[in-house]
Amino acid sequence: MFYWIETIGALAALITTLGWVPQVVKLARERRADDISLIATGSIAAGVALWAVYGVLIGSWPVIVANILTLLFVGAIVIMKLRFG
Repeated sequence: MFYWIETIGALAALITTLGWVPQVVKLARERRADDISLIATGSIAAGVALWAVYGVLIGSWPVIVANILTLLFVGAIVIMKLRFG
């Protein structure tokens, strides 16, 4: 009945999650992260982790999957920031 709501959530999750890929690729390619704010990126990581927990609590697979994947991308950015810059 409400499958279209989950479809909208899944599409939004896909778009916002994949939006991190160009940043991860750029940092990995250039091996330079001077312009990345560790505080901002760490704050985003914390918020995304809480969204993942929220997704588990409400049982929403788009929220869970998207935020776990996003956390992996943002975590990679934090690691590259610490390593490169």
